[in-house]
Amino acid sequence: MDKIILVLKNEFITTVTRRSFLITLFLVPVVGLVVSIVISMLGNSTGQVVSRVFGAPPKNVVEGYVDESRIIHAFPDKIQPGRFVAYPNQEEGRQALQQGKIEALYVVPQSYLQDGKIYSIRPDFNPLSGFDQADAFSSLIQYNLLREDPQLTRLVSNPIDVQKISLSPEPQREQDNMLTFFLPYAVTMIFYVVILTASGLMLNSLTTEKQSRVMEILMISMTPTQMLTGKIIALGLVGLLQTMVWSGAGFLFLRFTGEALQLPGAFQLPASILAWGALFFLLGYAVYASLMAGVGALVPNLREASQATTIMVIPLIIPLILISSLINDPNSTLAFVLSLFPLTSPVTMMTRLAAGSIPTWQPVLAAVILALTAVIILRAVSGMFRAQHLLSGQEFKLKVFLQALAGRA
Repeated sequence: MDKIILVLKNEFITTVTRRSFLITLFLVPVVGLVVSIVISMLGNSTGQVVSRVFGAPPKNVVEGYVDESRIIHAFPDKIQPGRFVAYPNQEEGRQALQQGKIEALYVVPQSYLQDGKIYSIRPDFNPLSGFDQADAFSSLIQYNLLREDPQLTRLVSNPIDVQKISLSPEPQREQDNMLTFFLPYAVTMIFYVVILTASGLMLNSLTTEKQSRVMEILMISMTPTQMLTGKIIALGLVGLLQTMVWSGAGFLFLRFTGEALQLPGAFQLPASILAWGALFFLLGYAVYASLMAGVGALVPNLREASQATTIMVIPLIIPLILISSLINDPNSTLAFVLSLFPLTSPVTMMTRLAAGSIPTWQPVLAAVILALTAVIILRAVSGMFRAQHLLSGQEFKLKVFLQALAGRA
């Protein structure tokens, strides 16, 4: 136990005092905070632009129309006064458009009741705001066509009013809002990066010590299991520290920019996801750090190790490829299977937890399977730290790696 603690202390202090690590640790949150402050200083203008992207209606928009068909006689209550300005003919409407008095001009021709065509004239092409504003004018036309029957107007504008009832205590998200997809996607990417980065630190540490022959000295004074256990715990704490700093910066970012971006409260992640995140990070890191340690035992240098890393991280990429399916249906059979398979479990389970509510027994079962897998791989990799592997200097081969992992080489 004393030897494990000795390795743990040395590895932790060496890593956290490294200049490259400190720059990465603090530069990312500093950049995020600077961006949040800039957005907050921009004020209402930025909030209006972002609110359009997230589905909120644009504010202070004035548009004109020319009603040649004589069907517009009243305005619904949901359209604010001054939103639309009537012009007697196209010439006056175009002149107002050129002078910047209005942002767009709609022309309802006399043949509208026959062919349903309406012309929208704009000074430029802006697909983001154009569609939102066209919807407002569409509501105006619809109201005037059906205004003699208010009940029919309501049913046409909203044919079905689905009242969603969820047994989950967590806040529900709207399916047509970009944040419904963005939040789980962001959580997935963060988890992918931190697990891969922390595992890479293990690989870099082992290959460096192997090239400098420090590994041979360590193998004389302690067992491979003691050395690997100390390194895995130390670098796991380093990765957890990095995750906590970045997560804290993310919460500050949302706090500073929440008002400017006009983000709904329902898009806040539940507090429980922090606990699950710490657990699945540590377990997922333990699995991949052990695999990286096996790679470090076989390869002669860091260059060969970097090439072998590509093969090791393929399972982590699978949830990224299937992320749309996982977010849209977090309780599907595919999501369930990927969340139980140890090599895809950490990223998949965090995606599901961020996308919606899932039964508690599933993350518990996934955590147990991950823990058992980490122990099995750690014991198998410890057997790979033998002289013929450490000193052979052979190139990395997947077949040799799997045989060594199974104790057959």
